[in-house]
Amino acid sequence: MKLSEDPDQQLILIGLFLSMYLVTVLRNLLITLTIIFDSHLHTPMYLFLSSLSLADICFISTTVPRMIVNILTHNRIIYYVGCLTEMSLLLVFECMHDMLLTVMAFDRIVAICHPLK
Repeated sequence: MKLSEDPDQQLILIGLFLSMYLVTVLRNLLITLTIIFDSHLHTPMYLFLSSLSLADICFISTTVPRMIVNILTHNRIIYYVGCLTEMSLLLVFECMHDMLLTVMAFDRIVAICHPLK
């Protein structure tokens, strides 16, 4: 019997993936809402951090919900269009994540090297 065919192990996997997904989404939403509602945090670094949190939500939302549905329905089939769409979205959100980190690093370099400009 494989790991994915045992009902007890399926419930553990679903609970694990669902809890990790919910914790990640709620944590990133909390960061974003804190930055939006606190006017002291309306600086470029915190706006970049808010965008990074939203990119993280989008990144994790492309794979985990589909994986949970596949475990629940015992569906192991993924069509070419679905695979291509999922991989494209993963690539887009990962590139967005990397670009935001690059811009945040550049912002810190400018703030340290040229503090009066």
